[in-house]
Amino acid sequence: MPDTQTGVRLALAARGAANVATGVPVLDHLVGQLARSGRFDVTLEVAPERADGRGWALVPSDEALATAALERSDRPMLVSNVDFSDLRVGGLETDVASQFLRELVDAAHLTLHVRLNEGTDPQHVLAAIFKAVGAALGQACRPEP
Repeated sequence: MPDTQTGVRLALAARGAANVATGVPVLDHLVGQLARSGRFDVTLEVAPERADGRGWALVPSDEALATAALERSDRPMLVSNVDFSDLRVGGLETDVASQFLRELVDAAHLTLHVRLNEGTDPQHVLAAIFKAVGAALGQACRPEP
């Protein structure tokens, strides 16, 4: 994958929408699910100061179930039990999905833990992961009551 300038701008929203044009329709769809699950608008630019909380989510997508937990960190990292190396979804090299998550944590200064609890269908696995990450980010970005 060539070097790219990647980032994410998150804006709290009532419903959530994504303005994404990666050139990979499946990745665009997954980022859209992330935005809708977190109820925020997403564009590819980072505003790290917006995500200064903690968040977690347990989210299904058909037979797949994924957990995401995150917090702001001076030492960003992605920790996951998912091996993307052999998965292919809609022509998407799943390394693109894992690369997106790595760039997200680096740019937003997050520690992100992603766990696949259940699931075998690659499309459902990726959907559950992106929805869980979106919901966790949405929780982290909203002020505590």
